[in-house]
Amino acid sequence: MLLQIDSLEMAMDTAVLEESVQESINLWTMAQYGGWIMIILALLLAWAVYLFIERMVVLKSATKEDKTFMDRIRDYIHEGKIDSAINLCKTTDTPSSRMVEKGISRIGRPMQDVQVAVENVGNLEVSKLEKGLVIMATIAAGAPMLGFLGTVLGMVQTFFNMAQNASGVIEMSALSEGMYQAMVTTIGGLIVGILAMFAYNFLVARIDRVVRLLEGRTMEFMDLLNEPA
Repeated sequence: MLLQIDSLEMAMDTAVLEESVQESINLWTMAQYGGWIMIILALLLAWAVYLFIERMVVLKSATKEDKTFMDRIRDYIHEGKIDSAINLCKTTDTPSSRMVEKGISRIGRPMQDVQVAVENVGNLEVSKLEKGLVIMATIAAGAPMLGFLGTVLGMVQTFFNMAQNASGVIEMSALSEGMYQAMVTTIGGLIVGILAMFAYNFLVARIDRVVRLLEGRTMEFMDLLNEPA
């Protein structure tokens, strides 16, 4: 009977210990042990999230356009209503409409000049869409490196604690802090880097989609100018 009670108490103590470990080991606790590098990683993560949301809003606006836009531009040009076509472009206010507006303003000049003007505006619009991507790519590449830096600093702290122990007896409590920092910063850097990398590639894919749209609008507009009145 006493043996059963002792076994039950040991099982309860083990369960309580496991529950305590599970409650103490979480992302917030891990981040606290990571040191000052975790603060930098948190700021980089917040910056990456902001850039991703801001670029998504811009890209969504760039791809939103009236499907009848080019048909209305064609009718205005064939009817000689150039001012109405320009006003429609300004009202639409999208990358493709700004390209078409520049092309309309060059009507009467050689076709090569018109095409060059449209393509130049297109290049400017693409560069605006790519704003912030360099920062996103830097975060994707730099965050893991910062995590590895924290790992090295943590290991240095571990060996320093070992060297300071004059008795020659190595205690795990003296080594745990540095080793914990070493592992936590690596995890934090990889998490931020992976998220930023996926966000960067997703934005690049969306920008490529807009580029294809602009190229299609350029060809459509040039074909429109070559149509018989």
